[in-house]
Amino acid sequence: MTNIALLEKTLPVAPLKIIALEGCTALSQKVNDYIVSFRKNTENEITESSRYVNYQADNYLAKSSCPRFGSGEAKGVIAESIRGMDLFIMVDVCNYSLTYTVNGHVNHMSPDDHFQDLKRIISAAYGKAHRISVIMPFLYESRQHKRTKRESLDCALALEELQEMGVTNIITFDAHDPRVQNSIPLNGFDSFNPAYQFIKALLRAEPDLKVDKEHLMIISPDEGAMHRAVYFSNVLGVDMGMFYKRRDYSIVVNGKNPIVAHEFLGDDVTGKTVIIMDDMISSGESMLDVAKQLKERNADRVIVCSTFGLFTDGLEKFDEYYEKGYISRVVTTNLTYLPQAILDSPYFTIADMSKFIALIIDSINHDISIGKVMSPTDKIHQLLERYRK
Repeated sequence: MTNIALLEKTLPVAPLKIIALEGCTALSQKVNDYIVSFRKNTENEITESSRYVNYQADNYLAKSSCPRFGSGEAKGVIAESIRGMDLFIMVDVCNYSLTYTVNGHVNHMSPDDHFQDLKRIISAAYGKAHRISVIMPFLYESRQHKRTKRESLDCALALEELQEMGVTNIITFDAHDPRVQNSIPLNGFDSFNPAYQFIKALLRAEPDLKVDKEHLMIISPDEGAMHRAVYFSNVLGVDMGMFYKRRDYSIVVNGKNPIVAHEFLGDDVTGKTVIIMDDMISSGESMLDVAKQLKERNADRVIVCSTFGLFTDGLEKFDEYYEKGYISRVVTTNLTYLPQAILDSPYFTIADMSKFIALIIDSINHDISIGKVMSPTDKIHQLLERYRK
């Protein structure tokens, strides 16, 4: 039975409300519109229940804000009642486009600022909402997820803090290392992967793409992304290869050991379209180096797919590599803030995640299994079958 069929046979645990923090309003609006559409088209036979009140609404977004004082301090304000609601709070900790002033100086909001605002809204809602869930697409401090020496363990601390504040479910995407959930073993924690959305966006953007072993290959840019590349290659029925990074561990530059070279392990890529899969594009340096090496090995097209497009060093090098033919397309989700410059780039394609998030929220609100949502293999096979026909 599909999730939509289950939704039609069950009632929500409580009325639904969504709070979108300022940096996540565009994505939240699209999610809200999908849920409105789902519920208006739902044929529920048990509409007499009191829990069905306000089930079919025109809007599930609650008004909230985090105004700041001149000193830079802030507070969380919820401008309408959320008593008894099943509350979902959406936050994009990577939206650096937002600013605030401190004693007349302009500051761009960092992940720390967004996380503080999240806690302020949770504090304002605690004790009133029936249940609180947090949707944090890019998991806060997920790059600092393990301890290798005398250093902080920021991601685990943040998860424990949310648990202590009464958050029931934490929903994220492509967590850098999902094992960080071991810090809160009794709490709800789900990390979803956008595999289906990537393939759907790719097939639309590249209508001549041939999905077979002779024409397509999946590439992991490093050993950390192996599980992702293995899944994609298996579900598509194609071969895979991988690069591993040789680093200089004697020095540290910008908080990490610099990469000396990328070494390739895999079959010949001559004449093939290759898809490089990773969880994030930060500066993009290693991804672009891998793309260049693949073109030098006579790959036909190089497509870069990444869940999060952060582009911390700007787009100049991506533009340059596109013009030189090293990359033909970059695909990322809309889970984090994307500057207008990348949206206008001829090589850029968005894998829209709003419908997927709406289905996750609706399923959790009804307390039904999200197992099929987490494993998109059947949907991918159906999509490929339609594409090949």
